[in-house]
Amino acid sequence: MYDTTFVVVDLETTGGSADGDAITEIGAVKVRGGEILGEFATLVDPGCPIPPKVVQLTGITTAMVRDAPHIEAVLPGFLEFAAGAVLVAHNARFDTRFLKAAAERCGTPWPGAPVLCTVQLARRVLDRDEAPSVRLSVLAQVLGSRTRPTHRALDDARATVDVLHALIERVGNLGVGTLAELIDYLPEVTRRQRAKRHLAAELPTTPGVYLFRGPGDEVLYIGTAVNLRRRVHSYFTGSDTRTRMREMVALATCVDHVECAHGLEAGVRELRLLVAHTPPYNRRSKFPRRAWWLTLTDEAFPRFTTTRTPTPDALGPFNSRADAVEVAGTLADRCGVRTCTTRIPRDGRHGPDCPPAAVGGCPASVGGKLSDATEYAAATDLVRDLFAGRTDAPLHAMRDRIETCAATEQFETAARLRDRTVTVIRALRRTQRLAALARLAEFVAARPDGAGGWEFAIVRYGRLAAAGTARRGTPPMPVVAALTASAEAVPPPDSGCPPLRVSGHTSRSLGGRSQVLREERSGGSFPGSYPCALEIGRRVPDSGGELLDGVLDGLGDVCLRCGKDDDVRRGWCGQDGVYPPLRGASPEETGLIVRWLEQPGVRIVRTTEGYAVPRFGAAAWTEWVALAEAATQADSVHE
Repeated sequence: MYDTTFVVVDLETTGGSADGDAITEIGAVKVRGGEILGEFATLVDPGCPIPPKVVQLTGITTAMVRDAPHIEAVLPGFLEFAAGAVLVAHNARFDTRFLKAAAERCGTPWPGAPVLCTVQLARRVLDRDEAPSVRLSVLAQVLGSRTRPTHRALDDARATVDVLHALIERVGNLGVGTLAELIDYLPEVTRRQRAKRHLAAELPTTPGVYLFRGPGDEVLYIGTAVNLRRRVHSYFTGSDTRTRMREMVALATCVDHVECAHGLEAGVRELRLLVAHTPPYNRRSKFPRRAWWLTLTDEAFPRFTTTRTPTPDALGPFNSRADAVEVAGTLADRCGVRTCTTRIPRDGRHGPDCPPAAVGGCPASVGGKLSDATEYAAATDLVRDLFAGRTDAPLHAMRDRIETCAATEQFETAARLRDRTVTVIRALRRTQRLAALARLAEFVAARPDGAGGWEFAIVRYGRLAAAGTARRGTPPMPVVAALTASAEAVPPPDSGCPPLRVSGHTSRSLGGRSQVLREERSGGSFPGSYPCALEIGRRVPDSGGELLDGVLDGLGDVCLRCGKDDDVRRGWCGQDGVYPPLRGASPEETGLIVRWLEQPGVRIVRTTEGYAVPRFGAAAWTEWVALAEAATQADSVHE
């Protein structure tokens, strides 16, 4: 390719249709071997007024092109400039369509030069993590172009030259050294695949979920899009180079869709449809049912076990069983939970057959001491309190052990324990974040849509019950009221009665003091809202107590549904209200909602009770985790 001459061209036009619109500017750069051989630039009189939207985008006005030559005078000069070269453009189909249409109107034969599209090449070379979009402005920034695109033809052509050189350098490292090899390297689009573009023609341009269906009406693949028509159309242009996607498109006979209010609703509907249809061309790892949980066995001397079904004292979800087992080993060592598998009767004692942990034995055997069920329960109670965020004493013990090892120059041991501690804290944080949302009977949040309007989400017990939008100028609260009234009914968990609180506290226990907390949290641009951030437990002015997992310690909360005293230590209604952390909600769905809530600008409109994580939960260790992970990254660089 060093000896190949490229002419990189960019056009500005009066619109997007080559049949009804015309060229207003041509800019081109001729390059070979990385050197610029020449440039071609001229305005073109389109013979009609330039629409205001185009003027706003490009800055080219009707007055600027009034004295410019017509395309009949410009096109021969451009074709002579590009003769014998490979024609390159960003989204080459657009530019070549206009040039071919102009040549046909002028009666000039089209030379049929090879065409290279930098959009196709970028999609082939760059993954979505590196370049989330293949717009020229994005690629110019990602690949370090010296020229910033300005929607003027010559500037954009110069930026495309830099993008082309950067992409050719990438493929050169993969053994692509000639133009023929480069053309072969681009996505192959078969005639049959291109012929199916009509499947996307009738789709809307709104956010939503699309479902490719096969000959027997079976669902082959499910995905989400912010623009359904554009996303589905990309499957028929070779944008997706995965072999299995080309195979799926070859089988597809139609595309169904579900329009959604915004991206969150689309993501949730995708998860639910994946579970309902189990399409063969989606990655199996996206299925929510594959989650693992770490919990304690139901016996007199409990030990850790992994399960697919969470219990009230569960930690998770984990993507793999191995991850759960690793955390179990770390917690067993720190909390003194036994790892032996011997069945011990309730009136028995632990320890006779277990060597101490110091010699590789059971962590529950300390100094050869025998313990009965009551004495052993202190270890499992510590684990339960750690999971629920009622204590973080084991985390302090782990940190102290790390510092001791570092002080005695046992650096490898300290590093291993540091990494294990980070894993434990992240698992605790994940569970407590999801549980904080799943325990709320109703939670209404709003997110700015970027155009002066709002996106709304009605969440009930960790599930998305309704979603909607209010465009700019539309009063938001009537929209919220309508969404709430028509939202999906999500029943509370079957066991027991969850406490019903307002602004983090039961109105019966707080009386007028609930208004103090509500006013303290108020603020922001959305009426009656406060920033959507999980509240760490803290003292409420004049409350006489401290916020602990959404309740005031020592105030004697009462469940408003059944009238029983609320067990503040457990945070639920008596012994009959024992729920799993997510109370039956899907971990994938709740996690998706939590990530949406943590985006900048999201506001809480209202909630049935406080959106809070435990006071002694893993959230308080966020800064320590950041420092530990920075140290881990530094260690890997030195290695």
